[in-house]
Order: sequence, then C-alpha cells, then structure tokens
Amino acid sequence: MAGQKLYPRATVKKIVKAHSNRNMSKNADVMMFLDYMLFMQTLMKEAAIEAKQGGERGITARSVRKVTADSLAKFRG
Repeated sequence: MAGQKLYPRATVKKIVKAHSNRNMSKNADVMMFLDYMLFMQTLMKEAAIEAKQGGERGITARSVRKVTADSLAKFRG
C-alpha cells in the first residue's frame, strides 16, 4: 500500500478552500480524511447493529438513516 493514494489531496484542498475561502495548514486535509473515514466506519457499525436488531439480512438505507443523527452527534466538535 506504500505509495498508493487514498484520495486526491489537491482536490480536497481546493474544495475546502472554495467553501471556506481560507487556506489549509500542511496536514489538515489528512486529518479531515481520517476523521471522515472514522465517521463512516462508526456509521456502518451502528447501521449493522440496527439492521440486525430489526431482523434485516444486511445493512439497508433505512438502517443507515436511523443511526445517522446519533453518529453525527458523536463527531460534532
């Protein structure tokens, strides 16, 4: 995996700059990406639990929607 890019850093920096009208510090995009990945992992884990409790065979859009608000609340700063 060494040398393989997980996401386009320049593109992320341009998007953030366009939305915030500010420059980013050196590794802020890395921290944003890692926080995003951690959020997605938590969301999927919670959705899997919700789906299992609801008797579903797999994760559905419904189970993801049910846990989205709680997962977002955990990641608010």
